[in-house]
Amino acid sequence: MCGIVAMFEVKEEITKYRTQILSQARKLRHRGPDWSGIYMSEDCIMAHERLAIVDPASGRQPLYSSDGQIVLAVNGEIYNHQELRKNHCQAYDFQTESDCEVIIALYKLYGSDCISLLNGMFAFALYDAENGTYLIARDHMGIIPLYHGHDAQGHYFIASELKALEGICSSYEPFLPGHYAQGPDPILHKWYDPSWQSYDRLCSNGIGARDIQLALKSAVKRQLMSDVPFALLLSGGLDSSLVTAMARLFAERRIESGNSESAWFPKLHSFAIGLKGSPDLAAAKKAADHIGTVHHEIHFTVQEGFDALRDVIYHLETYDITTIRASTPMYLLARVIKSMGFKMVLSGEGSDEIFGGYLYFHKAPDAESFHEECVRKLESLHLYDCLRANKSLAAWGVEGRVPFLDKEFMEVAMHLSPKQKMCGSGKIEKHVLRQAGEGLLPEEILWRQKEQFSDGVGYDWINQLKALVNKAISDEQFALASERFPIHPPLTKEEYYYRSIFEEHFPSDSAAKAVPSLPSIACSSPIALEWDEAFRAQNEPSGRAIGVHSASL
Repeated sequence: MCGIVAMFEVKEEITKYRTQILSQARKLRHRGPDWSGIYMSEDCIMAHERLAIVDPASGRQPLYSSDGQIVLAVNGEIYNHQELRKNHCQAYDFQTESDCEVIIALYKLYGSDCISLLNGMFAFALYDAENGTYLIARDHMGIIPLYHGHDAQGHYFIASELKALEGICSSYEPFLPGHYAQGPDPILHKWYDPSWQSYDRLCSNGIGARDIQLALKSAVKRQLMSDVPFALLLSGGLDSSLVTAMARLFAERRIESGNSESAWFPKLHSFAIGLKGSPDLAAAKKAADHIGTVHHEIHFTVQEGFDALRDVIYHLETYDITTIRASTPMYLLARVIKSMGFKMVLSGEGSDEIFGGYLYFHKAPDAESFHEECVRKLESLHLYDCLRANKSLAAWGVEGRVPFLDKEFMEVAMHLSPKQKMCGSGKIEKHVLRQAGEGLLPEEILWRQKEQFSDGVGYDWINQLKALVNKAISDEQFALASERFPIHPPLTKEEYYYRSIFEEHFPSDSAAKAVPSLPSIACSSPIALEWDEAFRAQNEPSGRAIGVHSASL
Protein backbone atom coordinates (compact mmCIF):
# COMPACT_ATOMS: atom_id res chain seq x y z
CA MET A 1 0.00 0.00 0.00
CA CYS A 2 1.39 3.40 -0.92
CA GLY A 3 0.63 7.05 -0.24
CA ILE A 4 0.36 9.81 -2.83
CA VAL A 5 0.05 13.60 -2.60
CA ALA A 6 -0.13 15.90 -5.61
CA MET A 7 -0.62 19.60 -6.21
CA PHE A 8 -1.74 20.98 -9.58
CA GLU A 9 -2.60 24.32 -11.21
CA VAL A 10 0.27 26.21 -9.59
CA LYS A 11 0.62 29.62 -11.22
CA GLU A 12 3.40 31.16 -9.10
CA GLU A 13 6.95 30.03 -8.32
CA ILE A 14 6.50 26.35 -7.45
CA THR A 15 9.72 25.67 -5.54
CA LYS A 16 8.33 27.33 -2.43
CA TYR A 17 5.76 24.52 -2.16
CA ARG A 18 8.24 21.66 -2.23
CA THR A 19 8.76 21.64 1.54
CA GLN A 20 5.00 21.77 2.10
CA ILE A 21 4.35 18.79 -0.18
CA LEU A 22 7.11 16.79 1.49
CA SER A 23 5.53 17.56 4.85
CA GLN A 24 2.11 16.42 3.58
CA ALA A 25 3.63 13.22 2.18
CA ARG A 26 5.39 12.53 5.48
CA LYS A 27 1.96 12.18 7.10
CA LEU A 28 1.36 9.23 4.77
CA ARG A 29 4.66 7.43 5.31
CA HIS A 30 2.98 4.67 7.35
CA ARG A 31 1.32 3.66 4.04
CA GLY A 32 4.65 3.43 2.24
CA PRO A 33 7.68 3.05 4.48
CA ASP A 34 9.97 1.58 1.79
CA TRP A 35 10.89 4.62 -0.32
CA SER A 36 10.02 8.26 -0.97
CA GLY A 37 9.92 9.98 -4.35
CA ILE A 38 8.97 13.41 -5.68
CA TYR A 39 8.47 15.06 -9.07
CA MET A 40 8.21 18.80 -9.69
CA SER A 41 7.46 20.73 -12.88
CA GLU A 42 6.52 24.36 -13.44
CA ASP A 43 2.89 23.85 -12.38
CA CYS A 44 2.64 20.57 -10.45
CA ILE A 45 4.31 18.55 -7.69
CA MET A 46 3.71 14.84 -7.04
CA ALA A 47 5.07 12.98 -4.01
CA HIS A 48 4.97 9.23 -3.43
CA GLU A 49 5.55 7.05 -0.35
CA ARG A 50 6.13 3.49 -1.50
CA LEU A 51 5.24 0.09 -0.11
CA ALA A 52 7.09 -2.29 -2.42
CA ILE A 53 5.03 -5.38 -3.30
CA VAL A 54 5.70 -5.95 -7.02
CA ASP A 55 9.15 -5.24 -8.48
CA PRO A 56 10.74 -3.93 -5.26
CA ALA A 57 14.09 -3.40 -6.99
CA SER A 58 13.18 -1.02 -9.83
CA GLY A 59 9.56 -0.02 -9.36
CA ARG A 60 10.12 3.08 -7.22
CA GLN A 61 7.80 5.98 -7.98
CA PRO A 62 6.92 8.34 -9.52
CA LEU A 63 7.23 6.31 -12.71
CA TYR A 64 8.30 7.95 -15.98
CA SER A 65 7.79 7.25 -19.66
CA SER A 66 11.00 6.66 -21.64
CA ASP A 67 10.99 10.28 -22.87
CA GLY A 68 10.25 11.62 -19.39
CA GLN A 69 7.15 13.46 -20.57
CA ILE A 70 4.58 11.38 -18.66
CA VAL A 71 4.90 11.03 -14.89
CA LEU A 72 2.79 8.66 -12.76
CA ALA A 73 2.22 8.22 -9.02
CA VAL A 74 0.05 5.23 -8.08
CA ASN A 75 -1.31 3.62 -4.96
CA GLY A 76 -2.54 0.15 -5.83
CA GLU A 77 -2.15 -2.96 -7.94
CA ILE A 78 -3.05 -3.71 -11.57
CA TYR A 79 -3.82 -7.42 -11.57
CA ASN A 80 -4.13 -7.81 -15.35
CA HIS A 81 -0.94 -5.90 -16.19
CA GLN A 82 0.73 -8.82 -17.97
CA GLU A 83 -2.31 -9.37 -20.17
CA LEU A 84 -2.47 -5.65 -20.97
CA ARG A 85 1.24 -5.54 -21.84
CA LYS A 86 0.81 -8.47 -24.20
CA ASN A 87 -2.40 -7.37 -25.91
CA HIS A 88 -1.99 -3.59 -26.07
CA CYS A 89 1.53 -2.42 -25.34
CA GLN A 90 3.98 -4.47 -27.43
CA ALA A 91 5.54 -1.35 -28.92
CA TYR A 92 5.97 0.50 -25.64
CA ASP A 93 9.43 0.80 -24.10
CA PHE A 94 8.84 -0.31 -20.51
CA GLN A 95 11.34 1.02 -17.96
CA THR A 96 10.45 -1.34 -15.05
CA GLU A 97 8.65 -4.57 -14.19
CA SER A 98 6.12 -2.64 -12.10
CA ASP A 99 2.51 -3.63 -12.67
CA CYS A 100 1.56 0.06 -12.55
CA GLU A 101 3.75 1.21 -15.43
CA VAL A 102 1.22 -0.25 -17.86
CA ILE A 103 -0.99 2.77 -17.06
CA ILE A 104 1.50 5.06 -18.83
CA ALA A 105 1.61 2.82 -21.90
CA LEU A 106 -2.18 2.62 -22.08
CA TYR A 107 -2.58 6.36 -21.55
CA LYS A 108 -0.33 7.06 -24.55
CA LEU A 109 -2.62 4.85 -26.65
CA TYR A 110 -6.09 5.64 -25.33
CA GLY A 111 -5.99 8.70 -23.07
CA SER A 112 -8.54 8.59 -20.25
CA ASP A 113 -10.27 5.62 -21.91
CA CYS A 114 -7.39 3.49 -20.62
CA ILE A 115 -8.92 3.39 -17.13
CA SER A 116 -11.73 1.00 -18.08
CA LEU A 117 -9.15 -1.57 -19.24
CA LEU A 118 -7.64 -1.87 -15.77
CA ASN A 119 -8.62 -4.68 -13.40
CA GLY A 120 -7.20 -3.77 -10.04
CA MET A 121 -7.40 -1.51 -7.05
CA PHE A 122 -5.88 1.90 -7.60
CA ALA A 123 -5.80 5.63 -7.12
CA PHE A 124 -3.37 7.44 -9.39
CA ALA A 125 -2.18 10.84 -10.54
CA LEU A 126 -0.68 11.12 -14.03
CA TYR A 127 0.94 14.29 -15.36
CA ASP A 128 1.41 14.84 -19.09
CA ALA A 129 4.21 17.41 -19.33
CA GLU A 130 3.97 17.68 -23.10
CA ASN A 131 0.36 18.89 -22.92
CA GLY A 132 0.44 20.41 -19.43
CA THR A 133 -2.54 18.27 -18.36
CA TYR A 134 -3.19 15.73 -15.63
CA LEU A 135 -5.39 12.65 -15.11
CA ILE A 136 -6.63 11.54 -11.67
CA ALA A 137 -8.56 8.27 -11.27
CA ARG A 138 -9.91 5.95 -8.59
CA ASP A 139 -10.79 2.27 -8.92
CA HIS A 140 -14.31 0.96 -9.52
CA MET A 141 -15.24 0.37 -5.86
CA GLY A 142 -12.99 2.78 -3.99
CA ILE A 143 -10.88 -0.02 -2.55
CA ILE A 144 -8.00 2.46 -2.47
CA PRO A 145 -8.73 5.74 -0.64
CA LEU A 146 -8.43 9.12 -2.37
CA TYR A 147 -9.44 12.67 -1.46
CA HIS A 148 -9.29 15.93 -3.39
CA GLY A 149 -9.78 19.61 -2.71
CA HIS A 150 -8.55 23.19 -3.14
CA ASP A 151 -6.60 25.56 -0.95
CA ALA A 152 -7.42 29.24 -0.51
CA GLN A 153 -5.26 30.14 -3.52
CA GLY A 154 -7.15 27.77 -5.83
CA HIS A 155 -4.49 25.07 -6.13
CA TYR A 156 -5.93 21.60 -6.74
CA PHE A 157 -4.76 18.81 -4.39
CA ILE A 158 -5.21 15.05 -4.19
CA ALA A 159 -4.06 12.76 -1.38
CA SER A 160 -4.45 9.17 -0.22
CA GLU A 161 -5.70 10.22 3.22
CA LEU A 162 -7.43 13.35 4.43
CA LYS A 163 -4.76 13.98 7.09
CA ALA A 164 -2.50 15.17 4.26
CA LEU A 165 -5.10 17.81 3.24
CA GLU A 166 -6.36 18.87 6.67
CA GLY A 167 -5.04 22.35 7.46
CA ILE A 168 -3.89 22.83 3.85
CA CYS A 169 -7.12 22.78 1.84
CA SER A 170 -9.96 25.15 2.61
CA SER A 171 -12.34 22.47 1.31
CA TYR A 172 -11.95 18.83 0.34
CA GLU A 173 -14.01 15.64 -0.04
CA PRO A 174 -13.65 11.98 -1.05
CA PHE A 175 -12.80 11.46 -4.72
CA LEU A 176 -15.67 9.26 -5.89
CA PRO A 177 -14.99 5.60 -6.82
CA GLY A 178 -15.25 4.75 -10.51
CA HIS A 179 -14.55 8.35 -11.52
CA TYR A 180 -11.73 10.34 -13.09
CA ALA A 181 -10.78 14.01 -13.41
CA GLN A 182 -8.76 15.38 -16.30
CA GLY A 183 -7.20 18.80 -15.77
CA PRO A 184 -6.83 21.66 -16.12
CA ASP A 185 -10.54 21.55 -15.22
CA PRO A 186 -10.89 18.86 -12.49
CA ILE A 187 -14.55 17.92 -13.00
CA LEU A 188 -15.39 14.32 -12.03
CA HIS A 189 -16.45 11.99 -14.84
CA LYS A 190 -17.79 8.48 -14.31
CA TRP A 191 -15.81 5.75 -16.04
CA TYR A 192 -17.37 2.70 -14.32
CA ASP A 193 -21.03 2.11 -15.22
CA PRO A 194 -21.81 -1.64 -15.11
CA SER A 195 -25.20 -2.86 -16.25
CA TRP A 196 -25.85 -4.60 -12.92
CA GLN A 197 -26.32 -1.26 -11.16
CA SER A 198 -29.88 -1.21 -12.51
CA TYR A 199 -32.33 -4.00 -11.68
CA ASP A 200 -34.07 -3.41 -15.01
CA ARG A 201 -30.81 -4.09 -16.89
CA LEU A 202 -30.32 -7.52 -15.34
CA CYS A 203 -31.12 -10.47 -17.55
CA SER A 204 -31.66 -14.20 -17.04
CA ASN A 205 -28.27 -15.69 -17.92
CA GLY A 206 -28.14 -19.03 -16.13
CA ILE A 207 -25.31 -18.08 -13.74
CA GLY A 208 -25.08 -20.53 -10.84
CA ALA A 209 -22.87 -21.72 -8.00
CA ARG A 210 -20.35 -23.34 -10.33
CA ASP A 211 -19.82 -20.06 -12.19
CA ILE A 212 -19.35 -18.23 -8.90
CA GLN A 213 -16.74 -20.76 -7.77
CA LEU A 214 -14.73 -20.54 -11.00
CA ALA A 215 -14.86 -16.74 -11.08
CA LEU A 216 -13.75 -16.45 -7.45
CA LYS A 217 -10.89 -18.88 -7.96
CA SER A 218 -9.68 -16.77 -10.87
CA ALA A 219 -9.92 -13.60 -8.80
CA VAL A 220 -7.97 -15.10 -5.90
CA LYS A 221 -5.30 -16.41 -8.26
CA ARG A 222 -4.92 -12.99 -9.93
CA GLN A 223 -4.52 -11.27 -6.60
CA LEU A 224 -1.76 -13.58 -5.37
CA MET A 225 0.83 -11.78 -7.53
CA SER A 226 3.56 -10.66 -5.16
CA ASP A 227 7.32 -10.39 -4.85
CA VAL A 228 7.13 -10.23 -1.04
CA PRO A 229 5.73 -12.53 1.69
CA PHE A 230 1.94 -12.50 1.99
CA ALA A 231 -0.70 -14.02 4.28
CA LEU A 232 -4.46 -14.48 4.74
CA LEU A 233 -6.88 -12.85 7.16
CA LEU A 234 -8.92 -15.81 8.37
CA SER A 235 -11.78 -14.95 10.74
CA GLY A 236 -13.43 -18.35 10.39
CA GLY A 237 -16.41 -16.89 8.56
CA LEU A 238 -17.51 -18.09 5.14
CA ASP A 239 -15.90 -15.32 3.12
CA SER A 240 -12.37 -15.29 4.53
CA SER A 241 -12.38 -19.10 4.74
CA LEU A 242 -13.29 -19.41 1.05
CA VAL A 243 -10.57 -16.97 0.01
CA THR A 244 -8.03 -18.87 2.14
CA ALA A 245 -9.08 -22.27 0.77
CA MET A 246 -8.80 -21.01 -2.80
CA ALA A 247 -5.46 -19.32 -2.15
CA ARG A 248 -4.18 -22.66 -0.89
CA LEU A 249 -4.90 -24.15 -4.34
CA PHE A 250 -2.42 -21.77 -6.00
CA ALA A 251 0.07 -20.94 -3.26
CA GLU A 252 2.80 -23.36 -4.36
CA ARG A 253 3.34 -21.80 -7.80
CA ARG A 254 4.48 -18.28 -8.68
CA ILE A 255 1.57 -16.43 -10.30
CA GLU A 256 3.81 -13.89 -12.06
CA SER A 257 5.58 -16.72 -13.91
CA GLY A 258 2.33 -18.15 -15.27
CA ASN A 259 2.67 -21.01 -12.73
CA SER A 260 5.88 -22.17 -14.42
CA GLU A 261 8.03 -21.55 -11.31
CA SER A 262 7.76 -22.59 -7.69
CA ALA A 263 6.43 -19.89 -5.37
CA TRP A 264 9.02 -17.80 -3.57
CA PHE A 265 7.04 -18.14 -0.31
CA PRO A 266 5.19 -21.49 -0.53
CA LYS A 267 4.10 -21.73 3.12
CA LEU A 268 0.64 -20.17 3.42
CA HIS A 269 0.11 -18.32 6.70
CA SER A 270 -3.24 -17.25 8.14
CA PHE A 271 -4.11 -14.87 10.98
CA ALA A 272 -7.12 -14.49 13.28
CA ILE A 273 -7.73 -12.14 16.20
CA GLY A 274 -10.22 -12.12 19.06
CA LEU A 275 -10.82 -12.06 22.76
CA LYS A 276 -9.96 -15.38 24.37
CA GLY A 277 -12.76 -17.86 23.66
CA SER A 278 -14.30 -15.75 20.87
CA PRO A 279 -16.48 -17.32 18.13
CA ASP A 280 -14.10 -16.30 15.37
CA LEU A 281 -11.01 -17.85 16.93
CA ALA A 282 -12.64 -21.24 17.32
CA ALA A 283 -14.02 -21.22 13.78
CA ALA A 284 -10.76 -19.93 12.29
CA LYS A 285 -8.80 -22.79 13.82
CA LYS A 286 -11.22 -25.34 12.35
CA ALA A 287 -10.92 -23.73 8.93
CA ALA A 288 -7.12 -23.44 9.11
CA ASP A 289 -6.70 -27.07 10.20
CA HIS A 290 -8.85 -28.21 7.28
CA ILE A 291 -7.15 -26.00 4.69
CA GLY A 292 -3.64 -26.61 5.99
CA THR A 293 -2.30 -23.12 6.68
CA VAL A 294 0.32 -22.12 9.20
CA HIS A 295 -2.17 -20.48 11.51
CA HIS A 296 -1.56 -17.67 14.01
CA GLU A 297 -4.14 -16.94 16.71
CA ILE A 298 -3.79 -13.47 18.23
CA HIS A 299 -5.55 -12.45 21.46
CA PHE A 300 -6.38 -8.94 22.57
CA THR A 301 -8.18 -7.53 25.60
CA VAL A 302 -10.99 -5.00 25.75
CA GLN A 303 -8.66 -2.59 27.54
CA GLU A 304 -6.05 -2.91 24.80
CA GLY A 305 -8.72 -2.15 22.22
CA PHE A 306 -10.00 0.80 24.22
CA ASP A 307 -6.48 2.17 24.62
CA ALA A 308 -5.98 2.01 20.84
CA LEU A 309 -9.12 3.99 19.93
CA ARG A 310 -7.38 7.35 19.58
CA ASP A 311 -4.82 5.92 17.17
CA VAL A 312 -7.48 3.98 15.30
CA ILE A 313 -9.59 7.09 14.73
CA TYR A 314 -6.51 9.02 13.55
CA HIS A 315 -5.59 6.37 11.00
CA LEU A 316 -9.13 5.45 9.92
CA GLU A 317 -10.25 9.10 9.68
CA THR A 318 -13.81 8.31 10.70
CA TYR A 319 -16.22 8.50 13.61
CA ASP A 320 -18.57 5.84 12.20
CA ILE A 321 -19.48 3.36 14.96
CA THR A 322 -19.43 0.17 12.89
CA THR A 323 -16.12 1.05 11.27
CA ILE A 324 -14.37 1.83 14.56
CA ARG A 325 -15.69 -1.27 16.33
CA ALA A 326 -14.39 -3.52 13.56
CA SER A 327 -11.24 -1.55 12.75
CA THR A 328 -9.78 -1.70 16.25
CA PRO A 329 -9.03 -5.47 16.34
CA MET A 330 -7.97 -5.32 12.68
CA TYR A 331 -5.56 -2.49 13.47
CA LEU A 332 -4.07 -4.48 16.36
CA LEU A 333 -3.77 -7.58 14.16
CA ALA A 334 -2.02 -5.66 11.37
CA ARG A 335 0.77 -4.72 13.76
CA VAL A 336 1.43 -8.38 14.52
CA ILE A 337 1.28 -9.31 10.84
CA LYS A 338 3.87 -6.67 9.96
CA SER A 339 6.10 -7.72 12.88
CA MET A 340 6.27 -11.22 11.37
CA GLY A 341 7.50 -9.96 8.01
CA PHE A 342 4.31 -9.99 5.89
CA LYS A 343 3.55 -7.00 3.66
CA MET A 344 0.37 -8.13 1.91
CA VAL A 345 -2.78 -9.98 3.00
CA LEU A 346 -5.96 -11.21 1.30
CA SER A 347 -9.32 -10.86 3.02
CA GLY A 348 -13.04 -11.44 2.45
CA GLU A 349 -14.45 -7.89 2.29
CA GLY A 350 -17.22 -7.21 -0.20
CA SER A 351 -18.99 -10.56 -0.15
CA ASP A 352 -21.83 -9.44 2.12
CA GLU A 353 -22.61 -6.50 -0.12
CA ILE A 354 -22.55 -8.60 -3.30
CA PHE A 355 -24.57 -11.55 -1.98
CA GLY A 356 -26.76 -9.82 0.61
CA GLY A 357 -25.05 -11.50 3.54
CA TYR A 358 -26.00 -9.18 6.39
CA LEU A 359 -28.71 -10.59 8.61
CA TYR A 360 -31.19 -7.80 7.91
CA PHE A 361 -31.43 -9.07 4.31
CA HIS A 362 -33.72 -11.78 5.70
CA LYS A 363 -36.40 -9.07 5.79
CA ALA A 364 -36.04 -7.99 2.14
CA PRO A 365 -39.60 -7.91 0.73
CA ASP A 366 -38.77 -8.91 -2.85
CA ALA A 367 -35.92 -9.56 -5.30
CA GLU A 368 -35.84 -6.01 -6.63
CA SER A 369 -35.56 -4.52 -3.14
CA PHE A 370 -32.88 -7.07 -2.30
CA HIS A 371 -30.82 -6.18 -5.38
CA GLU A 372 -31.21 -2.43 -4.95
CA GLU A 373 -29.98 -2.69 -1.37
CA CYS A 374 -26.93 -4.66 -2.56
CA VAL A 375 -26.18 -1.87 -5.04
CA ARG A 376 -26.62 0.80 -2.36
CA LYS A 377 -24.24 -1.08 -0.09
CA LEU A 378 -21.64 -1.42 -2.84
CA GLU A 379 -21.88 2.25 -3.79
CA SER A 380 -21.13 3.29 -0.20
CA LEU A 381 -18.51 0.62 0.48
CA HIS A 382 -15.66 3.13 0.06
CA LEU A 383 -16.92 4.94 3.16
CA TYR A 384 -17.09 1.80 5.32
CA ASP A 385 -15.51 -1.64 4.77
CA CYS A 386 -13.09 -0.61 2.01
CA LEU A 387 -11.93 2.28 4.17
CA ARG A 388 -11.60 -0.03 7.20
CA ALA A 389 -9.71 -2.78 5.41
CA ASN A 390 -7.34 -0.41 3.69
CA LYS A 391 -6.50 2.05 6.46
CA SER A 392 -6.40 -0.44 9.36
CA LEU A 393 -3.71 -2.37 7.53
CA ALA A 394 -1.95 0.59 5.90
CA ALA A 395 -1.41 2.09 9.36
CA TRP A 396 1.35 -0.53 9.74
CA GLY A 397 2.53 -0.68 6.11
CA VAL A 398 0.50 -3.75 5.13
CA GLU A 399 -1.45 -3.99 1.88
CA GLY A 400 -4.93 -5.53 1.90
CA ARG A 401 -6.41 -7.21 -1.19
CA VAL A 402 -10.07 -8.10 -1.64
CA PRO A 403 -10.83 -10.79 -4.27
CA PHE A 404 -14.61 -10.48 -3.86
CA LEU A 405 -14.32 -6.93 -5.23
CA ASP A 406 -12.27 -8.02 -8.23
CA LYS A 407 -13.86 -6.28 -11.23
CA GLU A 408 -14.16 -9.45 -13.32
CA PHE A 409 -15.61 -11.45 -10.43
CA MET A 410 -18.20 -8.77 -9.77
CA GLU A 411 -19.38 -8.94 -13.38
CA VAL A 412 -20.31 -12.56 -12.76
CA ALA A 413 -21.59 -12.33 -9.18
CA MET A 414 -23.70 -9.20 -9.65
CA HIS A 415 -25.47 -10.69 -12.65
CA LEU A 416 -26.52 -13.69 -10.59
CA SER A 417 -30.29 -13.60 -10.23
CA PRO A 418 -31.30 -11.73 -7.04
CA LYS A 419 -33.91 -14.44 -6.47
CA GLN A 420 -31.07 -16.95 -6.07
CA LYS A 421 -29.38 -14.69 -3.54
CA MET A 422 -32.42 -14.06 -1.35
CA CYS A 423 -32.53 -15.53 2.14
CA GLY A 424 -35.35 -15.99 4.66
CA SER A 425 -38.08 -18.61 5.05
CA GLY A 426 -35.52 -21.09 6.34
CA LYS A 427 -32.92 -20.30 3.66
CA ILE A 428 -29.58 -19.12 5.07
CA GLU A 429 -27.92 -15.96 3.78
CA LYS A 430 -25.39 -16.32 0.91
CA HIS A 431 -26.81 -19.75 0.12
CA VAL A 432 -25.44 -19.82 -3.44
CA LEU A 433 -21.94 -18.80 -2.29
CA ARG A 434 -21.99 -21.62 0.23
CA GLN A 435 -22.90 -24.01 -2.58
CA ALA A 436 -19.94 -22.62 -4.53
CA GLY A 437 -17.68 -23.60 -1.64
CA GLU A 438 -18.78 -27.25 -1.46
CA GLY A 439 -15.75 -29.52 -1.06
CA LEU A 440 -13.42 -26.70 -0.05
CA LEU A 441 -14.42 -26.23 3.59
CA PRO A 442 -15.78 -28.27 6.49
CA GLU A 443 -19.58 -28.19 6.72
CA GLU A 444 -19.66 -26.31 10.04
CA ILE A 445 -17.65 -23.46 8.44
CA LEU A 446 -19.40 -23.56 5.09
CA TRP A 447 -22.84 -23.22 6.68
CA ARG A 448 -21.88 -21.01 9.65
CA GLN A 449 -24.27 -18.07 10.08
CA LYS A 450 -23.05 -14.59 9.27
CA GLU A 451 -21.16 -13.06 12.20
CA GLN A 452 -20.06 -9.46 11.77
CA PHE A 453 -16.34 -9.07 12.45
CA SER A 454 -16.84 -6.70 15.40
CA ASP A 455 -19.16 -9.34 16.96
CA GLY A 456 -17.12 -12.38 16.02
CA VAL A 457 -13.96 -11.22 17.78
CA GLY A 458 -15.93 -11.67 21.01
CA TYR A 459 -19.29 -10.28 22.10
CA ASP A 460 -17.71 -8.66 25.17
CA TRP A 461 -15.74 -6.35 22.86
CA ILE A 462 -18.85 -4.39 21.85
CA ASN A 463 -20.65 -4.87 25.17
CA GLN A 464 -17.82 -3.45 27.25
CA LEU A 465 -16.85 -0.85 24.66
CA LYS A 466 -20.38 0.59 24.71
CA ALA A 467 -20.36 0.65 28.51
CA LEU A 468 -17.00 2.44 28.64
CA VAL A 469 -17.87 5.17 26.13
CA ASN A 470 -21.38 5.68 27.51
CA LYS A 471 -19.88 6.25 30.94
CA ALA A 472 -17.43 8.77 29.48
CA ILE A 473 -20.19 10.95 27.96
CA SER A 474 -22.67 12.55 30.35
CA ASP A 475 -26.35 13.08 29.64
CA GLU A 476 -25.73 16.82 29.71
CA GLN A 477 -23.01 16.58 27.06
CA PHE A 478 -25.14 14.42 24.81
CA ALA A 479 -28.14 16.73 25.15
CA LEU A 480 -26.04 19.48 23.58
CA ALA A 481 -24.61 17.28 20.82
CA SER A 482 -26.19 19.25 17.97
CA GLU A 483 -24.73 22.50 19.31
CA ARG A 484 -21.20 21.16 19.57
CA PHE A 485 -21.43 19.19 16.32
CA PRO A 486 -23.84 20.98 13.97
CA ILE A 487 -22.61 18.89 11.02
CA HIS A 488 -23.87 15.30 11.41
CA PRO A 489 -24.84 15.55 15.11
CA PRO A 490 -24.04 12.26 16.91
CA LEU A 491 -27.02 9.92 17.20
CA THR A 492 -25.68 8.01 20.23
CA LYS A 493 -23.24 8.54 23.09
CA GLU A 494 -20.87 6.07 21.46
CA GLU A 495 -20.76 8.15 18.29
CA TYR A 496 -20.34 11.33 20.39
CA TYR A 497 -17.26 9.82 22.06
CA TYR A 498 -15.66 8.89 18.72
CA ARG A 499 -16.60 12.24 17.20
CA SER A 500 -14.87 14.10 20.04
CA ILE A 501 -11.59 12.30 19.32
CA PHE A 502 -12.04 12.74 15.58
CA GLU A 503 -12.47 16.49 15.99
CA GLU A 504 -9.17 16.71 17.89
CA HIS A 505 -7.39 15.21 14.89
CA PHE A 506 -9.51 16.76 12.13
CA PRO A 507 -11.27 19.96 13.21
CA SER A 508 -12.41 21.25 9.79
CA ASP A 509 -15.95 21.16 8.44
CA SER A 510 -14.66 19.27 5.38
CA ALA A 511 -13.44 16.45 7.62
CA ALA A 512 -16.79 16.22 9.42
CA LYS A 513 -18.68 16.10 6.12
CA ALA A 514 -16.40 13.36 4.74
CA VAL A 515 -17.78 10.82 7.24
CA PRO A 516 -21.30 9.38 6.84
CA SER A 517 -23.67 9.54 9.80
CA LEU A 518 -26.85 7.61 9.12
CA PRO A 519 -29.29 5.45 11.10
CA SER A 520 -28.71 1.73 10.59
CA ILE A 521 -29.46 -1.71 11.93
CA ALA A 522 -26.89 -4.47 11.44
CA CYS A 523 -25.11 -2.36 8.79
CA SER A 524 -28.23 -1.61 6.75
CA SER A 525 -28.82 1.47 4.65
CA PRO A 526 -31.47 3.88 6.00
CA ILE A 527 -33.88 2.75 3.24
CA ALA A 528 -33.78 -0.87 4.46
CA LEU A 529 -35.07 0.26 7.86
CA GLU A 530 -38.49 0.37 6.17
CA TRP A 531 -38.42 -3.39 5.65
CA ASP A 532 -39.54 -4.16 9.20
CA GLU A 533 -41.42 -2.09 11.77
CA ALA A 534 -39.05 -3.31 14.50
CA PHE A 535 -36.05 -1.87 12.61
CA ARG A 536 -37.28 1.72 12.82
CA ALA A 537 -37.07 1.92 16.59
CA GLN A 538 -33.40 0.84 16.66
CA ASN A 539 -30.05 2.33 15.69
CA GLU A 540 -27.60 -0.50 16.34
CA PRO A 541 -25.07 -1.67 13.72
CA SER A 542 -24.36 -5.01 15.44
CA GLY A 543 -25.77 -8.10 13.73
CA ARG A 544 -27.04 -9.23 17.13
CA ALA A 545 -29.81 -6.63 16.79
CA ILE A 546 -31.53 -8.88 14.21
CA GLY A 547 -33.83 -11.58 15.57
CA VAL A 548 -32.47 -14.31 13.28
CA HIS A 549 -28.99 -14.04 14.83
CA SER A 550 -27.85 -17.15 16.68
CA ALA A 551 -24.98 -16.84 19.13
CA SER A 552 -21.86 -18.70 18.00
CA LEU A 553 -20.18 -21.12 20.30
